[in-house]
Amino acid sequence: MRVLVAIPTFNEEATIDAVIPRVLRHARDVLVIDDGSTDATPTHLARHAVRVIRHESNRGYGAALLEAFRDAADRGFDWVITMDCDEQHEPDALPTFFDAIQRDDCDVISGSRYLEPTPLDDQPPANRRAINAQLTRELNDRFGESLGFRMTDAFCGFKAYRVATLEGLRLTEHGYAFPLQFWVQAVAARLRMREVPVRLIYLDQSRSFGGPLDDDDVRLDHYRGVLCAELERCAARLPTGATTDCAGW
Repeated sequence: MRVLVAIPTFNEEATIDAVIPRVLRHARDVLVIDDGSTDATPTHLARHAVRVIRHESNRGYGAALLEAFRDAADRGFDWVITMDCDEQHEPDALPTFFDAIQRDDCDVISGSRYLEPTPLDDQPPANRRAINAQLTRELNDRFGESLGFRMTDAFCGFKAYRVATLEGLRLTEHGYAFPLQFWVQAVAARLRMREVPVRLIYLDQSRSFGGPLDDDDVRLDHYRGVLCAELERCAARLPTGATTDCAGW
């Protein structure tokens, strides 16, 4: 199967030269989506044998993923693996995804940082972990057995997607709430999904989500708003037993 590794970046001049060569040890086809970097990211990218799509301005994390999905489909790839360029996703974990792809029994293979015990030194800020855990629990409660597994990490960006199944989705979320829209549509489309363990590495305890989303309550409200809107749009296609009521929020 043809597999594309796609890496969204935004102002990653400090890590690109360490990450890209390690990715290239495992993958021949690598795409970097430079989402409007204002630092020396483009200069650093020019040193490496990777395909680059550059956004003139920052469009958002979800927009970069959608660009990767379009590129993978246009160029005839069977799978696309997405990973970050900030050294929090280990390139040496790529074979785990390749092995899972070869089993050919899933449409989405999602990395989870919480399937295995994590050293205390690598833990993310407690507030960020709490929001992830809360929304992961809510997705599990809403979808139950429809997911096909008990999700442990709703927000990990280290994922493998079967390209042909993405073409049936209508993904529009450009920001960090992209995973919430994706999970709802994936369940509605009856995609086969499971998690694989990846190491939890949290190097930047102060990393910004941008503007008001750095406030925990604002961010949680935003995530829930995207989730509820998608539940409403997909209600007629969700499996029997899925809960779509957001009145209590």
